[in-house]
Amino acid sequence: MFVRYPVLLLVLAGLTASAATAQESEAPAATAPQPPSVSVVKATAREIVSTVVVTGTLVPRETVVVGAEVDGLRIEELLADEGDTVAAGAVLARLETDMIETDLARNDSQVARADAALAQAQSQIAEAESAKVEADAALARTRPLADKGIVGRDVLDQRISAAAATASRLASAYQGVSVAEADKALTLAERRQLELKRSKAVITAPTAGLVLSRAARLGAIASASGGGLFEIARENLIELDAQVTESVLNSLAKGQKVTVTLPGTREPIEGTVRLVSPLVDETTRLGRVRVALPPSDLLRSGSFARGAIEIARSRGIVLPNTAVVTDGDESVVQVVRDGTIESRPIRIGINTGSEVEIADGLAEGESVVALAGTFVRDGDRVTPSEMQSAEVRQ
Repeated sequence: MFVRYPVLLLVLAGLTASAATAQESEAPAATAPQPPSVSVVKATAREIVSTVVVTGTLVPRETVVVGAEVDGLRIEELLADEGDTVAAGAVLARLETDMIETDLARNDSQVARADAALAQAQSQIAEAESAKVEADAALARTRPLADKGIVGRDVLDQRISAAAATASRLASAYQGVSVAEADKALTLAERRQLELKRSKAVITAPTAGLVLSRAARLGAIASASGGGLFEIARENLIELDAQVTESVLNSLAKGQKVTVTLPGTREPIEGTVRLVSPLVDETTRLGRVRVALPPSDLLRSGSFARGAIEIARSRGIVLPNTAVVTDGDESVVQVVRDGTIESRPIRIGINTGSEVEIADGLAEGESVVALAGTFVRDGDRVTPSEMQSAEVRQ
C-alpha cells in the first residue's frame, strides 16, 4: 500500500511536464524590434524663384521745379494744388500785369514817335537830294564860264562851296534816317521784352506730372530768385529708392521683376529694376537700386516700401534646405530606398534660403530624410514617415 503512493506521484509529475511542454510548443515566437522612424519628404518637381528683399523710400524719378521768371509781380490766381495731376502746358498760376500793360501803352506812343522821326528823316533826305542836284548843276554851268573868263573866280568858288554843302546835308539826312531806324528798333525791342514779361506772368507746367508741393501763396510777390513755386513729379513717375549690401548688389540687374508692398495695402505693385548704382558707399558698404513703378494713386513720395526682387527662376526638383548637407563644395542628401538610408551626392541649383533646387542627382518622387545628417547614417534601416515640405520649413 505504501509502495503505490510514490508511483502515483511519479505518474502525476510526468503528466504535468508533458502538459507544460505542449503549452510551450503552442506559444508564438517573439516579434523582432521595428527600425527607428524617420521623417521624409518627397522630391517634387515645380517652379522655384529666388528673391532678394529690399526696403527703401518712394521718391519721384525726376522732379521739375516751376518758379516765376519775372520779378515784382503779385500772385493773382492759383489754379493747381498739391496732389493735382496736370498736363504739359497747364496753367498753374497767374500774376498781375497792370504795370506791364501801362508800360506797353507807353511803348505804343514811343513807337509812334519813332515812326514820325523816321518819316521826318526820310523827307530830309529827299530835300537834301534835290538841293544837291541843283547845286551840282549850277557848278557844272559855272566851270566853263570861269575857264573863259566870263565869270569871276569868286563865283566859281561859291558854286563849289554850295555843292559841297548840299552833299554834306544829304549825308547828314541819311545818318538821321539811320538814327531814327535805330531808335525805332530799340523801342520795338522794348515792346517785345514787355510782351514776353506779360506772357511769363502766366505760369504753366513745363511737363505733365503730379504736383508734389506748392509754395505759391495768393498776394505774394513773385521773385525769380526766390525759389520754386511748384514742384512736379515728371510724368507722375514714383519709384522705390532702396539700399542693398554690396554682395546683393552684384546679383541685381536692370529689368528684373520686383513685387513692391506698401504699408496699409494688401495688393502688391509689380515693378522692374530701372537702375543699379555703380557706386558703393565706402562707409556703409551699401549701394542703391531704383525700382520703376507704374503710376498709381497708392504711391506717395516719401513713404516706406518693401520690394522682393526676382533674381532667378527655374523649374526642377525642389527640397527643403534642411534636407541637404553641404560640406565645402560637396552637397549630399539621404535617400530612403526600401527602408535603407543611401547617402547620395547632388548638384545644387537655386537656393532661396528655405528651399533648394536639385539640379542633378535626384529623381522626382524619391523619399529624402527631412533633417539630413542628424540621427541616421548611410546603410541604416529606418521606417519612413512622410511629411509635407511646408511642415519642414516651419
